[in-house]
Amino acid sequence: MSRVAFRRAVAADAGAAADVWLRSFAAALPTVVRPRSDDEVRSHFRHVVVPLRETWVAETAEGLIGVMVLDGDQLSQLYLDPDWRGRGVGDRFLELARQRRPHGLTLWTFQVNTPAHRFYERHGFVAVERTDGSGNEESEPDVRYVWRP
Repeated sequence: MSRVAFRRAVAADAGAAADVWLRSFAAALPTVVRPRSDDEVRSHFRHVVVPLRETWVAETAEGLIGVMVLDGDQLSQLYLDPDWRGRGVGDRFLELARQRRPHGLTLWTFQVNTPAHRFYERHGFVAVERTDGSGNEESEPDVRYVWRP
């Protein structure tokens, strides 16, 4: 198995991070309609996510395999290349997030994403709110999770 390194994203990572997001979203959420085109997602990573958020990447010698974004106390994104799911990278990202936000974290995930529910609940997150999706761009019912130490 390739060695995985975690580091803060830099501007040059935006395209590869967006590509990880696109592959992961397509694999994990095939029934969720994305409100943005691939090019809009890449632009959002380039102009907003990487320069304005605390963005972390996981990489191997072959390239980026994961992206995590913290925005205040919110874990706003955690996406892995589909080939890297179940290999401990998500666990390590959550460990990093907890180090960066030791007083607690919140996050949203779609209700249809049951593997994410299991993952976060296994790591001590508790579901505290369910919505009909009217508050997100995808209009997809979601769940808010909270972790407190």
